[in-house]
Amino acid sequence: MLTNKKMTAMVLGLSLTGSAFTCSIDGKDGFLPENDLYISANQKSITGISEQEFNQAIDEVETVYAPIIANFGGKLEIARNWEDGTVNAYAQQVGKTWKVAMFGGLARHKTITKDAMALVVCHEVGHHIAGAPRKGQSSGGGGGWWGGNGGGAVSWASNEGQSDYFATTKCLRKAWINDNNQALVRKMGEVPALVTETCKKTYKYNRDEFALCVRTSMAGLSVANLFADLGKLPQPKFDTPDAKVVTKTDDNHPKAQCRLDTYYQGSLCEVSMNEDFSQTDEVKGSCHASLGHSQGTRPLCWFKPSVR
Repeated sequence: MLTNKKMTAMVLGLSLTGSAFTCSIDGKDGFLPENDLYISANQKSITGISEQEFNQAIDEVETVYAPIIANFGGKLEIARNWEDGTVNAYAQQVGKTWKVAMFGGLARHKTITKDAMALVVCHEVGHHIAGAPRKGQSSGGGGGWWGGNGGGAVSWASNEGQSDYFATTKCLRKAWINDNNQALVRKMGEVPALVTETCKKTYKYNRDEFALCVRTSMAGLSVANLFADLGKLPQPKFDTPDAKVVTKTDDNHPKAQCRLDTYYQGSLCEVSMNEDFSQTDEVKGSCHASLGHSQGTRPLCWFKPSVR
């Protein structure tokens, strides 16, 4: 008898089926909302990235962040489930073992590039160390299974939007800082004019930082396209930011456009990648309106500043 996942592997293309909003331990409710997609490794026409690129993307982040997480008192463990066709990723803490699970099904999705895969790894690492806002923090508790100690305590995990923001403000920059980013950007396909212009204006005195800004922004576009594809939503664009303004910080996954806005603004934040976020203070390490920043800040489509 065929399992549900084997059946979906045969009929790839099923739509998004749920709206759960945590990176859960079964890999169903994770980086993406719950979905029944399953893209097996032996699919005849494989899109996305290769197994080698999958491992390279993980290596880029793991090499940098394993020692950083050790300084936080944890041991980073990244599971490389290439054969598993699950289209998702998740983070979990078991004692001092801080886990990230990556799946080949996600890597094989048609929207995913090697850079996008590195961004997903960064997002999951971000749940562990990206700081405030954390799940349940905006409401004073209620971190769900993330909290680990019950009683409505604020979770150990940075919320979804913050993990996205961390991915482009800190993580990808550290992972890619020694790459020849100028050459890599030159090899890219068409880059939207707005990205080129804004990154050039922001980092006009540093060509390497300019190229890194473009590269991280385009990785964000690939991931945002994944969300749009699964949710059957319009393709997000850099010049059509989400106009929604939340009345309270939303811990759940932002919509595709809001998510792109977060990656893009993270790329434009000029605060040093070496200035860590605080676990309690939303301002430290970030671009923030209270510091006079007008760009590079967390988008208001998911973030409600508590200080101004």
